[in-house]
Amino acid sequence: MSYGYGGQSSYGGPPAYGGGGAGGFAPPGHGGPPPGADPQLWSWFTAVDTDRSGQVSAPELQKALINGDWSPFDLDTVKLLMNIFDSDRSGTIGFNEFAGLWKYIKDWQGVFRHFDRDGSGTIDGGELSDALRQYNLSPQLLNLLERKYDVKATAPVTTGYRAAALPGITFDRFVRACVVVKQITESFAKLDTDRDGWIQINYDGFMQTVLTLP
Repeated sequence: MSYGYGGQSSYGGPPAYGGGGAGGFAPPGHGGPPPGADPQLWSWFTAVDTDRSGQVSAPELQKALINGDWSPFDLDTVKLLMNIFDSDRSGTIGFNEFAGLWKYIKDWQGVFRHFDRDGSGTIDGGELSDALRQYNLSPQLLNLLERKYDVKATAPVTTGYRAAALPGITFDRFVRACVVVKQITESFAKLDTDRDGWIQINYDGFMQTVLTLP
């Protein structure tokens, strides 16, 4: 797993922290892998599985995931990731599911770095618009998304990572924003059988309603 915006460190190495980046897993612990397992990936899994149950829970995963500014992932993002890879709906993920999650986050790091063109470590409104261009979102919806997922816009006025974060959308929230838009769009498409952009309400109204939910 590479760290930092430039991805300069190798998998298992120290973070290449340069004032911001995509984020990923925090540094792993140590332990011998079982036969046939990737030793490096098993090292990550055992580090995250702090209770040694053989399964990773949402709280354990949240403790292991960090953004490029060292802030922890939002629990909502962690739960979203767990839901995607918890194939047996046990509420936890095993090693094989974890392997899929690791690749998924690594792929998203590349997407984040591609659209974070100014290298700030966060995604601004223009960069978000480019990332979601395929969905043809209206300016009003893009503005709503930016306000919903921007750390500064939602952080309380207190000390801590979130309050001290740079303006923009951090890696964890960027992943969540993109996945949520994709899921909502796919749900709408299933209802819009004649593909005319309308169900009982139009697409814009549907998105406005969903994105303003708590």
